[in-house]
Amino acid sequence: MTSNKRQLGSRYEDIAASYLLDKGYEILERNYHNPRGELDIIAKKDGVIVYVEVRYRSSDAYGDPLATVDKRKQRQICRVALWHYAGYCAGKDLPCRFDVIGICGDGTIRHIENAFDFCA
Repeated sequence: MTSNKRQLGSRYEDIAASYLLDKGYEILERNYHNPRGELDIIAKKDGVIVYVEVRYRSSDAYGDPLATVDKRKQRQICRVALWHYAGYCAGKDLPCRFDVIGICGDGTIRHIENAFDFCA
């Protein structure tokens, strides 16, 4: 079951990455892991590092995919991003932001730029 969930997640992360590429983003990393956790996509556009969380829901019965990125998840994303930023962006003074991409079962993609502020 976990393998199937991972495969499904990877499929929708592929869709999100293609969407971002079409919008002019450069994909820096996918499925970035560190001791704090994992980030789905790390991208860059117009000199801004963008940490992207991808969420999928097959139907509205399970809720809005964007609404699943609650405060607890935001804190986890921020901790992982801080670790990445400290290593990748050290001394570069690059701005960053946190985006969420929601993909619905009907194929609709919603991209919220700057979806939340850094929180520790």
